[in-house]
Amino acid sequence: MEFKASAIAGFLKGEIEGDPETVVNTIARIEEGHKGALSFLANPKYEHYIYSTLSSVVLVNRSFVPSAKIEATLIRVDNAYDAFASLLRLVDQARPRKKGIHPTAVIEPTATIGADVYIGAYTYIGDNCSIGDDCSVYPHVYIGDNSRIGKSCTINPGVTIYHECVVGEGCTIHAGSVIGSDGFGFAPQSETEFMKIPQLGNVVIEDHVEIGANVAIDRATVGSTIIRKGVKLDNLIQIGHNVEIGENTVMAGQTGIAGSTKVGKNCMFAGQVGIAGHLRIADGTKIGAKAGVAGDVKKDNSILLGLPAIDHKDFLRSSVIFRKLPDLKVQVDNLERDLRKQAEP
Repeated sequence: MEFKASAIAGFLKGEIEGDPETVVNTIARIEEGHKGALSFLANPKYEHYIYSTLSSVVLVNRSFVPSAKIEATLIRVDNAYDAFASLLRLVDQARPRKKGIHPTAVIEPTATIGADVYIGAYTYIGDNCSIGDDCSVYPHVYIGDNSRIGKSCTINPGVTIYHECVVGEGCTIHAGSVIGSDGFGFAPQSETEFMKIPQLGNVVIEDHVEIGANVAIDRATVGSTIIRKGVKLDNLIQIGHNVEIGENTVMAGQTGIAGSTKVGKNCMFAGQVGIAGHLRIADGTKIGAKAGVAGDVKKDNSILLGLPAIDHKDFLRSSVIFRKLPDLKVQVDNLERDLRKQAEP
């Protein structure tokens, strides 16, 4: 598809600097721009690319002040990053969408399939399942008995959704993720033996949740493991049994949440964050990469760093001391030597 700069500016409510008739037919990073491509500039550290890019159109913030001549046609918008994301969504929605049920898919007679649904090859949909309208269920997906998938969901290849789980509307689950596997519940019987505790609950995923590739969300022992509306989970995340993740919380890759922890809404966890079990994490909490949280976070909008995680200001003050430890050790050694000499008869 081709779009004129004037049409793009109209869609984004932007202002054109340059030729409004400039045509683009693809999208490229500003450093890899070429004729016919649209790029964006939001991060100032990439500004030098805008003076040499071959992209035909570049989205910039309204506040951007160039320091040299720019060949590309500019479209000024309130937020170039958000505007670019809007265009990507538009392009994605314009892609042709598969429909129909592949002949190799196995759908139990008691399952209910909505309108305009795509079900790919070698997919299995169990007894009493419900698949909402406009869903896309790609090949090799397993959906266990009594599970429900809401409208307009995308379930990518190789996803496994165990029995009696619930997925809301407008959700996306990426390849290889497992929803509703058993929680890690074992009761010690002796020093060397453990008895498995049956995991009889389920997983409930509310509307507009996106789950990355190879994520594991364990079913509850009893009740539900709950992923609230608008949550975004990166790849390779582990969510333990009976965990609750609050609305619009985002987590980066390799984060792990142990069982029965309740995470508030609007939280942000960087990569490899670890949260111990049975904790309460306050709304708006931000946790830096590789931090380990071993106790409740009671104050809203806390920012934590380190292992064990502490307030970010305390961590930054401590990091100054960490860097000075070698010198401090030398000073202590010298003081000890001097004290020993003074103590000698």
